[in-house]
Formats: sequence, C-alpha cells, structure tokens
Amino acid sequence: MTKQAKSAGKTLSRLQRRAGASLWWAIALPLVSGGLLVWQAATLAHVVGQAVESRVELTALLPSLALILALMGARALFSGIGDWLGTRGAEAIKQALRQDLLAGLLARSPRRQDQPHSGAAVTAIIDQVEALDGYFARYIPAAAQAALLPLVFGAIILPLDWVAGTLFLVSAPLIPLFMALVGWGAQAATDRQAQALSRLSGRFADRLRGLLTLKLFGREAAETDGIMLASENLRRRTLRVLGIAFLSSAVLEFFAALGVAGVALYLGLTFIDFLHLRSSPLTLELALFLLLMAPEVYNPLRLLAAHYHDRAAAKAAVAEIEAQLGFLTDGVPTLSDAAPCLGRALAVTLSGVTLRTPDHQRVLVENIELDIAPGQHIALLGPSGQGKSTLLDAIAGLRTHEGDILLDGKPLGDWPEHHLRARTFLLTQRPRLLHASLADNIALARPGASRRDIETAAERASVMPFAAALPYGLDTIIGEDGLGLSGGQAQRVALARLFLRDAGLILLDEPTAHLDPALEAEIMSALLAYARGRTLIVATHSHAAAAQLDKTWRIAGQSLVPVAISAKRKGVA
Repeated sequence: MTKQAKSAGKTLSRLQRRAGASLWWAIALPLVSGGLLVWQAATLAHVVGQAVESRVELTALLPSLALILALMGARALFSGIGDWLGTRGAEAIKQALRQDLLAGLLARSPRRQDQPHSGAAVTAIIDQVEALDGYFARYIPAAAQAALLPLVFGAIILPLDWVAGTLFLVSAPLIPLFMALVGWGAQAATDRQAQALSRLSGRFADRLRGLLTLKLFGREAAETDGIMLASENLRRRTLRVLGIAFLSSAVLEFFAALGVAGVALYLGLTFIDFLHLRSSPLTLELALFLLLMAPEVYNPLRLLAAHYHDRAAAKAAVAEIEAQLGFLTDGVPTLSDAAPCLGRALAVTLSGVTLRTPDHQRVLVENIELDIAPGQHIALLGPSGQGKSTLLDAIAGLRTHEGDILLDGKPLGDWPEHHLRARTFLLTQRPRLLHASLADNIALARPGASRRDIETAAERASVMPFAAALPYGLDTIIGEDGLGLSGGQAQRVALARLFLRDAGLILLDEPTAHLDPALEAEIMSALLAYARGRTLIVATHSHAAAAQLDKTWRIAGQSLVPVAISAKRKGVA
C-alpha cells in the first residue's frame, strides 16, 4: 500500500468519527438483520420439512408462517432504517468537511503562492467531497457485514454439516482475495480519474472567468477544442474505472456461483446415495436450511463488491482534496475565536523591510524603517506604482516581504491567522462587492450584525444618502463587483464594513477616491472619529486627507521620507 493510500485511509477513519451514533447504528442494524435471517431460514426449513416429511396440517404451521412474515418485516425495517442512518451520517460528515474546507480556504492569504485555482477548489469542495458519500453511507456497513456475517453463518453451519461448512469457509475467503487484487488496479484508475476531473473543472472555470479576454484575442475556438479533448480524456478514464468495477463484480459472482453450486451438488448427490460423507441421514429440513443459507453466506461479500468502488473513489477524492487544498483538519478557528481586546490599538514596527513585485523583478521599497505608536494616525503619500498598496498588504500579512514586520512587538508570522484578521481591517483600492443587497455586502464584515448596526454603519460611511434614492434602499440588489454603482458609491459601501468591526489596526487604501471635496471631508471626519484610540494608516493621493492625520510619510526612491506638517499643509508633497 502506498504512503498516499495509507494517508487517505487515516483521513477517512478520522472523518468517520464526525458521523456520531448514526453510522454505528447503520453498521449494527444490518448485523442484527443477519441474525434474524438465520432464524427465518431455520423456521422456513422447519415448516417445509414438517409439511412434506411429517405431513403436518397447515393450520398447525400457521404460527410458524406468521413468525416468518414477522421476521421478513423486521429485516426490511432494519434494512431501511440502516440505510437512512448511513445516509444521515454521510451527510453530516460531508457538511462538516465542506465547512472546514471553506473556512480553511477563507483563512488563507489570497496572495499565497500555493493558493489553488478557483475551479479546482470548487471541484474539491463540491464534487470530491460528494464522492465520499458512498464510502460512509454504503461501503462501511457493507464491509462490517462482509467481515462478520460469513464467519457467523459458517460457524452455525459447520456443526450441522461439516462438508457444507468447509465449502463455505474455504470458498468465501477467495472472494476478498481476488477483489483486493482487482482493487489495486481500480484505485490507480480512480486516482487518475479524480485528477482528470479536477483539471477539467479548473480549466473550465478559469476559461469561463476569462471568456471576455479569450474572445478579444480570438482564442475561444482553441480553448473550446482543448476543453473537448479534456472531456474526452475524462470520459475514457471514467469508463476504465467502470470496467474494473464490473470486473470485480464478475469475479465475486463467479466464486459465489461456484460455492452455491458446490453445496447444491453435494446435497443432491447425498440424497441419491451417491455420496456417503455424513455419519447421519440428511433430512429435508437440514438440506433446505443449507440451500437457503448458501447464497446468504456470499450475499454480504456480493454487497461489498457492489460498493467496493466507493472505497476507491473516496480514497482518490481525499487524495485530490489534500492535493488541492492541503491536509484536512478538524476545524478552522473563526473570527469569533479571536483573542480579547479587539479594539485596542496596535503598534506597528517595520525594520529593514523590502518589498518586490509579485514576479520579483522589481524592488518597490527597500530597507525601510518605520515605528508607529499605538493609536497614531499615519498617511502614506506617493505616486501610483510606488508600493503604497503593497506596503499595506504586507502589514496585513497578505504579501511576502523581506525584513521584519512586528505588530505589538510580535513578528507578523507568529500571529494566528484568525487573531490577525480580527485585530486588523484592510480596505483595498478595489474592494470586492458581491451580487447581493447593499445590506448583505456591508454585513460581510460581521456576520449576524443587526439591521440597526448595518444602518448605522451605512450612515457613517455616507451610504444612506444614495441608498435612499434606490428602489429598495439598503435591500437593493447590486451586481458582481458593484455593478450598478459608481466608483465612489462602491467605495463607500466597502468602507461601511469598517464600522461593523472592532479592529485595533486600520489600513485604508485610497478611502476617499472618486469623492468630491465636501464628501471627502465628511468621510474623513467619520473615519477619524471612529479611529480615535486605534492605529490608522492611510495610503492616499489626497493632500487634504493627509493633512488631517498625525504624520505623513512619502514613498520616494524606494524609501520612506517624512513630510513636515507645516509643508504638508501648504500642499507640498
């Protein structure tokens, strides 16, 4: 077994615990049903034996017939409840796993080098997690039945007839053996099929997002052909998996048929006195019981074979999830788990910090030193492309950097991600707005915020004046990336999120862009009032906005240069 397969097996065992009691009952009820099956077969054989050999009246056999019907009903009930509980347990596991994967994905820095493609991430969270359903709902109960019931049935039959019992105990283990041999090939084929599905889904999602660019450069036909080729490759790999699954079922059916035929042949030859392997005569009741139990000995193994491919699919899905999103965890902390003192101002220290462009081809700032005291308000001035936005991203832990960045004296890398996100707030130049209402977009900053809190935040960010003119006010639906709003309106909606947070460090990138002077003054007044007692760093082109802050630094020649307050107020930057 490969290291990857062992890892997937351990992960599946860990996930199994999340189903709680549902999965254990789904395993136990079919085992109880197997015990009832022996009782049912023995009762039916007794009824037929009494009716045929002893000529017992039908009326005397009615209680036994009623017992058979009751046992059949109980077995059907247990089977149905077991299937329902297995499905319920599998759904609980899938839901918990999807929540963990999504939380883990959201907890990462969006600029991490190992960030998965959106299409691959969606496939992992939706399709690959869904592939675990058969393993937990059907394979695990089937595996428990296959491991216990044939041995129990064989142990019951062996004292009654050693020949039939030996046939069962010898032929039954051959089925799992050959299934395992076939299963090795099935696992490899399933792994390749899962990888092909992830590649196709990722490629399709990424091309869909870049459809406009492809159209502009006349590449839509070539990409369509590429996706068709990838689809054909996935189809062929899926058919290979199905072929191996059919082969494993054929192997099981072959050996099961041999076992049942062997028992039937032995009983028939014994009845016609051709074989004399028993020390006592073979009765009709015993022969019928053995014939009824013969297929049932192999039935748990047949059920296991039918769901054996679910195990291979689950292992391949786990391996693909871990390849795309990292190792599975038992939960990711959220903002609600953050450390206390959220609103307490943070000190910021930059020591020998160097920032480069994402391709590392150009240095933006080099060996900069900066100390910002808790509660201080700082402005960063400089032309576009000089690194103001990149510096804010680095302080927020979203950009790689050289040198040391400390928050409250602690290196940035030592901050737990959820604590860092709870203690800081970053507003970028192009904030993300979703296809949802204005209120929902504002509430992203604090899920569960009351309507009054949302309206207060909207008022402080000057959203209410233009929202009042919209058809449904704050409940008006906007398009993706703020479609339907002007640049200034979209900026104010994003800025309103700040007032729902209790961050100790506020990082704002051009918060007053696209605003007229009067509205800029109003916004800055609200910001400064809110930021009192908090650390504030604002990257801006506006000298009027910078003039209202405690200190101003200017990025020039890859360095930070302080700007005197008096010079700043004269408009020199």
